[in-house]
Amino acid sequence: MLIGKNVKQLRKSQRISLSELSKKSGVQIATLSRIEHQKMTGTLDSHMKIAKALGVDITILYNNITREETSIDIHTAETTTDIFVHSSKSSYEILTKNILSKRMMPILLTIEPEGITNKEQCKPGSEKFVFVIEGKFDVIINNKEYSLFKANTLYFDSSQEHNFKNSGNITAKVLVVGTPVEL
Repeated sequence: MLIGKNVKQLRKSQRISLSELSKKSGVQIATLSRIEHQKMTGTLDSHMKIAKALGVDITILYNNITREETSIDIHTAETTTDIFVHSSKSSYEILTKNILSKRMMPILLTIEPEGITNKEQCKPGSEKFVFVIEGKFDVIINNKEYSLFKANTLYFDSSQEHNFKNSGNITAKVLVVGTPVEL
């Protein structure tokens, strides 16, 4: 549910800067910017704070909001994607566009030898599927290690604390698909 256009329109109509809205609502300026640019949805709590700061009923933020229909989305070698550096030896590449309108998030995780990602813990009901494309790869879930090799898979409840590491001697490439989408 992307409310960014409505938030921006209401804020501008009241001649309030992003900084002022952040101070009035208690929502971080970076979060507000991402919401307005439709890079994230925000939470119900942040929506309520924004509505209160703008002096409107929360339902106003949801006016004319529809879920984008998922269409065919082809990714080729020439297509640009968003790449995020996870740590000095690992990175995520989001493998589709318009991620906030999707129900799952496919990512290519690349980890150099001895690389490890930060620990993550998604919201309850979240799941992840992992497929090792190349290399030796460990998934650590609640401090228990699961070693995977090329063509191995793992499906798990990602609301448990987890992270990934490369325990091999070549760069590991892993397809990670998470649901629901969380940024």
